[in-house]
Amino acid sequence: MKYQVGDEIIVLHSNEEGKVIEVMNDKMVLIEVRGVKFPAYMDQIDFPYFKRFTEKKLVPEKKQAPKTYIDQVPKEKPQPNQIQVANGVWLTLVPKFALDDFNDEVVELLKIYLVNRTDKAYRFVYKQQFFNETNFELENEVLAFHDFYLHDIPFEAVNDSPSFSIDFSLAKPEKRKASHFETQLKLKTKQLFRKIEELKEKNEPVISYPLFDTYPDQVEDDKPEWSSLAAKGYKVYDASKVRQHLPPARSVVDLHIEKLTNDWKQLSNFEIITIQLKEFEKWYELAIAHRQPSLIIIHGVGTGKLRDEIHDLLKSRREVKHFINQYDPRFGYGATEIFFQY
Repeated sequence: MKYQVGDEIIVLHSNEEGKVIEVMNDKMVLIEVRGVKFPAYMDQIDFPYFKRFTEKKLVPEKKQAPKTYIDQVPKEKPQPNQIQVANGVWLTLVPKFALDDFNDEVVELLKIYLVNRTDKAYRFVYKQQFFNETNFELENEVLAFHDFYLHDIPFEAVNDSPSFSIDFSLAKPEKRKASHFETQLKLKTKQLFRKIEELKEKNEPVISYPLFDTYPDQVEDDKPEWSSLAAKGYKVYDASKVRQHLPPARSVVDLHIEKLTNDWKQLSNFEIITIQLKEFEKWYELAIAHRQPSLIIIHGVGTGKLRDEIHDLLKSRREVKHFINQYDPRFGYGATEIFFQY
C-alpha cells in the first residue's frame, strides 16, 4: 500500500497539503485538507517532499509567499476544479469496503456527506432516522463549494428503512429568497444494492442523491388591504385561527371498505371504489388544511386498482412533494406515504 494513515500528502490539482486519515480501499483514501475531510483517488495525490525540495532549490533566498487557498481566488478567475461546477446540493454516500472470510469485497459502512456545489453557504438541520425514529441529529453550516462529513451508517442498517431530513437556510439571508427550505430522502434497499454493484463495475467512488438545484425564491402572496375592506363593512376573519374550527386530521387513513361501511357486501366494485376515493379526498383535504408534513393511505394490495387510482390523483396535485409505496412492517406493500410541500 503506497499510503498509510498519517502520511502527509499534496493534492495535485490544487497544490494543497494535507494528510491521510483513513485508507478506504486499494484505490481510495480519506484525506483532510485545512480541516475538511473528503475522499480522493490515490492518483490524485502525491507525497509533498519533491515539491518542497524543488521550491527550496529554485528560490532559496526568498521567503515563501503566503499560500492562496481555493476559496480566496477571485470568482472571475477560478482555478480549474471539478468540485466548483455549480450543480446543486447533494447527499453523498461513500461505501467503505472490506474483505470477508471468503476474501470477497463487501461494504462495511456508508460514510454520509453533504456536498454543496453552489456559490452559497447554508445553515442546515440534519436528521437521520430508522423506521421513523431519530438516529442522528446535527446542526451546522456547509460553505460554498465544500463537502461536509455528517456521520457513518453501518451497512446492515440499510434494511431498517433509513431516511434523511434536512432543513436548509441561507447563511447570509437574502431578501427575495425563502427563509428556509426542507427536503427529505428515503433509501430503497434494493435500489441501493443495485447502485453499489454499478459503482463497483464503473469504478466510481460515491453514490449521490440530488437534494435541490438552486435555493428557492420566497413565495410572495398578493394580499389585499384588509383594513380598507373592514372599513367598508366587510367581515374580515383571522385566517391563522381557521384550523381551530376544522375537524381533526389523521396521519394514517385506512380505506378498506369494511372500515367505511357495513353494507359493503351488497355494493358493486364501482360503488366500492367510489366510496373509497371519496374518503381519500376527505382526509387528503384535511391534511392539507392542517398543513401536515405527511399522510399514510392504507389501500391494501388486492388487484392494485385503488392504489393506481390514488397514485394517478397524486401525480397531478401541486402540494404533493413526492409519494412512495414501499414495504412497511406495519402495512406490507399495502400503503402509500404522501409527503407535502407548502
